[in-house]
Amino acid sequence: MDAARNTRLAYGRDLLDLADWLQRKALDFMTAGRADIEAYLIFCEAQGLSQATRARRLSAIKQLFRFAHDEGWRSDHPALRIAGPGRSKALPKTLSQDEVTRLLTAASTTGRTAGDRLRNLCLMELLYATGMRVTELVTLPMAAVRGDPRMILVRGKGDKERMVPLSPPARSAVQAWLSHRDAADAAARAQGHGQAASRYLFPGSGADGHLTRQYFHSLIKDIAVAAGVSPGRVTPHTLRHAFATHLLAGGADLRVIQTLLGHADIATTEIYTHVVDDHLRDLVLTRHPLAKASRQDD
Repeated sequence: MDAARNTRLAYGRDLLDLADWLQRKALDFMTAGRADIEAYLIFCEAQGLSQATRARRLSAIKQLFRFAHDEGWRSDHPALRIAGPGRSKALPKTLSQDEVTRLLTAASTTGRTAGDRLRNLCLMELLYATGMRVTELVTLPMAAVRGDPRMILVRGKGDKERMVPLSPPARSAVQAWLSHRDAADAAARAQGHGQAASRYLFPGSGADGHLTRQYFHSLIKDIAVAAGVSPGRVTPHTLRHAFATHLLAGGADLRVIQTLLGHADIATTEIYTHVVDDHLRDLVLTRHPLAKASRQDD
């Protein structure tokens, strides 16, 4: 699973950074003590790293030293009792329904070829209709959407599976993209190209065989510019947040949203209630007749 691989790669980079820091201090993994690990974490904070990044680095360090202790390479665990920096509960950034509509419209006209435009609209419609993570989206197999299903199976973090429904616009976009893919694959076979068709809904030219997360991040910025929405506010994750907040604002049950997003803990989903509460508060303060009268009196 790409999500697990990305986590392992991040842990690897974290441990390499620690190794470089220890080397500059004439230390290594076998000689570093608790004070050294704490000094490294202070160094990370001074570098301006976020709480989440520092928490992940400490997690990687603890796992490394736990392994060394279990294997008998070290008699102690120097990071065992070091408390993490915690993770901030910043509210997720989201988009208005009007902004999402503009993004979907722009996706249908962004791309050099008709195939690119069909693919781009399919990507955006699926993302907003399901709230999938970007890795889940780009690795979605063709088999998951064959037969015009109303619900599709998504494989998420930890190889956990969940069913998510497709909206009519998303189903239409998927079928249009599938028709294009099938026609292109048939034409390639007719011309004697022996390469097998990709099993992924969104194929890519890289070794993984599917569109990369990095490519989609870049693509969604282009779509944002075309839609007249600030590209700094638009990422695959803000579309996931928009999916959740718009459902919640429409009256969806929090437990249902938790299931659709694939959250293991309801507390992770609850943060969206604060986003909706802030939105409702702003509506009252800016749209209520008494609020307007109050501003006139000032």
